[in-house]
Amino acid sequence: MTALDPAARAAPPPPASHRSYGAGNLGVQLLAQTFATYATFFYVDHLGVDPALIGVAMVVHGVLSAVLNPLFGHLSDRTRSRWGRRVPYIAFGMAPLAAAFVLVWFPLVSGPAALFWYFLAVVLAFDVLFVLVALNYSALFPELFTGIGARATASSWRQMFGIVGMVAGVAAAPLLYGGLGWGAMGAVLGLVVLGSLALSLRGIPPANAASAPPATVKLLPAIRYTLANRAFVTYVAGSFFLQLTVAVLQASLPFFTKYALREPDSANTAVLGAIFATAIPLVYVWARVTRGLGPRRTVLAVVVVYAAAFPFFLVAGTTAATVAVTAFMGFGVAGILMLLEILLAEVIDDDERRTGARREGMYFGMNGFIVKWSSSLQAVVLGAVLSASGYVAGAATQPDTVVTGVRVLLGVACPLVLALALACFLLYPLRTGR
Repeated sequence: MTALDPAARAAPPPPASHRSYGAGNLGVQLLAQTFATYATFFYVDHLGVDPALIGVAMVVHGVLSAVLNPLFGHLSDRTRSRWGRRVPYIAFGMAPLAAAFVLVWFPLVSGPAALFWYFLAVVLAFDVLFVLVALNYSALFPELFTGIGARATASSWRQMFGIVGMVAGVAAAPLLYGGLGWGAMGAVLGLVVLGSLALSLRGIPPANAASAPPATVKLLPAIRYTLANRAFVTYVAGSFFLQLTVAVLQASLPFFTKYALREPDSANTAVLGAIFATAIPLVYVWARVTRGLGPRRTVLAVVVVYAAAFPFFLVAGTTAATVAVTAFMGFGVAGILMLLEILLAEVIDDDERRTGARREGMYFGMNGFIVKWSSSLQAVVLGAVLSASGYVAGAATQPDTVVTGVRVLLGVACPLVLALALACFLLYPLRTGR
């Protein structure tokens, strides 16, 4: 590995760079959350594709993404260029990524079988480009911002933009596809993605982008060493369980709104938007809490608050009650968004203290390798629940058992998964917050 002299690092970026760099998270989260929330719903409920087939496609794309994350992370760590290790991948990948996203919502074929193969092909292309751009964008965070105070401030900006991206992609999407159609929705959001990523590059001073030298460790030793790091293993296990529940929540709520509340698709704007309306100001609250308590104790509090909201889905029977539940859920979602990247940056710092090298790409890549399975598992779990409860693809109405299945998935299964997340963070060994 190549040692990094701390004295050789570039000066911390100015506050304006915090905001510009953070703007890129709007595009990243818009892509991720729109796809996670509506791709299955679009192809199953609107195009009539068998949910089991879409579940298979999501598993295949998850496998490819899982493999690409450490490979692209390792490649990024070892890259040499005048713009540093990460920037070239963002600059040259962002336009093709936006185009692939648009194609997801423009099915160029018809018929269930053809739509399945189209979905699989487009999603695989989208996933390759998303990993390439999003991983390198995220890996810049620990390099640019050092210390818990600077990271808490920068992360609050980054997550504020990320929440705006979620709102645009999750809560505003029904308004766009309801008024303009699914294809036009994809085109509008694709342009927003491209603009936000371009703005983020303006927030990366060249000296900072090129300040860390390339790592020299080979791929297999890098993977083995990363997986032998106890702090990383406990972090990534807890992160996996947290993000599994977020993925289940996002994919299940459109079905909950349509069949439990008997509301049109446009009601998803209020149901999902309440999460983010609450989360935006609370990102800054959790940033202050993190400075005082440190990342580990704060994430334990976040998990407890987040888990407390899920059982209310068992009894929520009106749109107003459901909006109240999702608004309460925003307390925990804000903390999750804030804490996960700060905890991973802390793990990377600890690795540098022991090895003398910065390996953000590999750590973010292995994190993506493991956590990416949460999206695939979500699709399998939701597909299994819908099939077992008697869901009929394309039907205007569904049996009451479908509503019961979705309620139990959200109100019982998700809190049990969050108990596992809490256990993982209790075992997380980095406790100083330094």
